[in-house]
Amino acid sequence: MKFTVAIATYNRLNLLRRAVESVLNQTIPCEVVVVDDGSVDGTQEYMEDLCAGSGEEAQRILYHRHASNQGHAGAVNTGVKIAKGDWIKFLDDDDYLAPNCLEEMTKAIALRPEAVICSCIAAQVDEHEVEISRTPIMGSGKAFYIPQADVHYGMLLELVPFGTPVQVACRRDAFLQTGGWDVKLTSCDDIDSWIRVAELGDAIFINQCLAYRTIWDGGYDQKIDIKKRLDTNIFMKEKIYHRVNQRYHSQIPALADIKKYLHLHWTIAAMKQKNVRSALQLMVPAIFSGKAWRLLLSATVSRRSPQKDLPISKIQLID
Repeated sequence: MKFTVAIATYNRLNLLRRAVESVLNQTIPCEVVVVDDGSVDGTQEYMEDLCAGSGEEAQRILYHRHASNQGHAGAVNTGVKIAKGDWIKFLDDDDYLAPNCLEEMTKAIALRPEAVICSCIAAQVDEHEVEISRTPIMGSGKAFYIPQADVHYGMLLELVPFGTPVQVACRRDAFLQTGGWDVKLTSCDDIDSWIRVAELGDAIFINQCLAYRTIWDGGYDQKIDIKKRLDTNIFMKEKIYHRVNQRYHSQIPALADIKKYLHLHWTIAAMKQKNVRSALQLMVPAIFSGKAWRLLLSATVSRRSPQKDLPISKIQLID
């Protein structure tokens, strides 16, 4: 099994340096592909210098520059196409990996060859790399595999937190078979891909913090209008809903109730941002829905405590 770490970048040279270094410092060797989406900040010169080196590290680096900006999804797709690894570890240019990230993922995947997607715990850090929070632990033990038939049920009820690109790796052939990231989407293009990849095999979740996601004003998600984020979130839930295995159809909430729950979720997000006008607009369809409030409470509890609702099988990692 060979890993390629795919990094899409655009005018973030200082952050890119950290991301690339975190890959080159992995405890097992891997390929790193950097796709420059038309940067004009010195990224090209930095990457060309790295590739021109005479050491072993230079031989593991592939650099590709788009002549014109194709957007984040387009850059990710290019990176996967030119990668040579069997598995792709996604990494945004403003995030970075723990040194043992790929080693731990390799151990887990080796124990579940039916897997097509793997995720881990990530720490959210500020611009100074000070930890703000972490994604929740899933169950007990070091790692779990989730049978394919259970994955979309878990995603729908937010019991399977695949998360953002810094947390996720997937099999290259599965990514290509599903068509890659949708360049028409302005957000959730990663989640949309995980939904489709998860149709092709099992999933693995590793209960170790192996990745670091930077929360800062320059993050792509910070620039998206909150109503747009709600609409995209609903669109993703609809996609997942129609992929839930038939065995769970009698257990899942009605799609209409899930949509109302999402309105409540993003109402709270708007209030945290002190965006009162948006909060008032978003709460209208859901404020009097008891089912929506129960879903919100359930989701909150699930994020704060080990998951026991999803049938999952423990796999032991090699020490």
